[in-house]
Parts: sequence; C-alpha cells; structure tokens
Amino acid sequence: MALDQSFVGRSYPPTDPYEVGREKIREFADAVGDTNPVYTDPEAAKAYGHSDVIAPPTFVFAITFKAAGQVVADPQLGLDYSRVVHGDQKFAYSRPVRAGDRLSVTSTIEAVKSLAGNDIIDIRGEVHDETGEHVVTAWTKLVSRAPEEA
Repeated sequence: MALDQSFVGRSYPPTDPYEVGREKIREFADAVGDTNPVYTDPEAAKAYGHSDVIAPPTFVFAITFKAAGQVVADPQLGLDYSRVVHGDQKFAYSRPVRAGDRLSVTSTIEAVKSLAGNDIIDIRGEVHDETGEHVVTAWTKLVSRAPEEA
C-alpha cells in the first residue's frame, strides 16, 4: 500500500539534546578507520582552529537516524519498518560537530513516492546546537521494499 502523499512537509518535534562527547567521537573515528588527529587530539584540533576535537562528517548519522525514528514510528504514516532498508544519506554542514555540542534534530518528510511497488521516503533532519545555531542538515532516504509475490 502506497504511503500517503499528504505527509510531505510534515515536521516532527525536535529531539532532546544529544551531548557530543570526546570519547564518542574517538570511538566513531576508530570504528570508521579515520586516523585524522583532529578527531582524537584536542591540541591537533586547536592547531586547525577548532576549540576542541571535531567529529568525522558521518558522525551525526547516529542522531539524525534516531530522530527519523519519529517519522518511522508515526502510526498514521503506515510505514512497514520490517521491510525498510537504508537507501541513501547526505549531509550539508554549516560548521563541524564539536565535543561538548548539545545537538537537537527536527525531522521533516521531504518526499514520498512509490517505485516498482516500493515506498520511498525522504527525510530531512535539521541539526541545531543549544544556542539555535544550525550545524548540519542530513537527508535520509528510506526504502520500504514491496511485499514478495507468493
């Protein structure tokens, strides 16, 4: 069953703030195999003009994907999450994510379409710090696969 087009433009409340910690940044950099010292060494980060360590660009996926869960869990939307796969991801930064940031995400449905029986939903996550400064916009594409033929 195709998703309801009237959901395009619907926004969900901002998430509770997520506090970005140095150790989380280090763990993430280790997990993705990125050895850039600005992710692990405060002095190296300061040498590049940052106030503290910064996060690798894909670090915010964890919080934006969790925020997109509000969309996924919306019973009125009717998305069958058991059939969902992650289709695409992109980011547009205003500034790097820094240790000590307290980030909130507001998710908005940008597009809903059907293609070959699959439902495709595009979700934009606007990430702001506790002062309201825009940090990054993340776009997540989810694909709900069509039911298999019997």
